[in-house]
Amino acid sequence: MPVFDHTYQLLRSEFGVVVSSTIIRLVVAALLGGAIGIERQLRHRPAGLRTNMFICFGSAMFTVLSDQLASGYGGDHTRVAAQIIPGIGFIGAGSILHSRGGVVGLTTAATLFVVAGVGMAAGGGLYLTATFATIVILIALALLGRVESHLSLQSLVMSYEVTGGNTTAVLSEINRVLDEGHRSMQSVRVAGDPTHARVVFCVLAPREDQDQIVQLLHNSALFSTVTTLGPVDHE
Repeated sequence: MPVFDHTYQLLRSEFGVVVSSTIIRLVVAALLGGAIGIERQLRHRPAGLRTNMFICFGSAMFTVLSDQLASGYGGDHTRVAAQIIPGIGFIGAGSILHSRGGVVGLTTAATLFVVAGVGMAAGGGLYLTATFATIVILIALALLGRVESHLSLQSLVMSYEVTGGNTTAVLSEINRVLDEGHRSMQSVRVAGDPTHARVVFCVLAPREDQDQIVQLLHNSALFSTVTTLGPVDHE
């Protein structure tokens, strides 16, 4: 039957186009998300390769489903895709930690948010937009952090260790020193006995202020030793 054969071939052709287009969009999303995830993985961030790839892929998939479900059953083509943003916001909020006035994980949360945007662009067939956004994200992650550190624009979380005779006196002296620079201790750990205390703490401040804090700690006669343990990652 010529009519039946023609209809069958037409449906098969359209089905092949739809499936191939969907697969390409999902593959592009996975590749772009994976590229960002590799950079995060190499820098030992909490959200690495799999997390960024899954978020990008999932965003693309929900964008595709939003359009296809609306085409098949009617409704708003953006209804499902619109829920991606609050969903990613929930995940990003879970990656942010608060510690005694300091905030850790903002860069990770922001990265997850823009990776979801890349996935939505890929899912919508905007390959050039998704690729360009990925390049900008990689440049920002790889270069801007170094520029901020070089120009002392970025605050550092520096870890210190001080020892002294009395725990209460050592803690009071540390607070006095930090009050001069309008700073406070984070992640405080105290060890030792009442006659010999060892206190490890962190301070969030720009590099120049960290140098001043080190100088003030060394100038105090109450501390037996002052050791700078190094920076703590807080992205």
